[in-house]
Amino acid sequence: MNPRVVNVKPLPNYQLFLEFEGNINRVFDVKPYLEIGIFKQLKSESLFNAVRANLGTVQWNDEIDFCPDTLYLDSKDVD
Repeated sequence: MNPRVVNVKPLPNYQLFLEFEGNINRVFDVKPYLEIGIFKQLKSESLFNAVRANLGTVQWNDEIDFCPDTLYLDSKDVD
């Protein structure tokens, strides 16, 4: 099991700055998902920027979220 998200900040160009348990910081690129199903809604900058950390993952409007493992495995370390 990978660390869970404790804080999130939206970044330009549909990226998320993620703080995971253990003070691990990573950046997740949402762009590859913007043409898939429910994630198409995130093209709206106002919705994208309304992201929040919830129950170890990130969530928008109580409908859209990512698997916490996806967030960790598909994100990149912050240098």
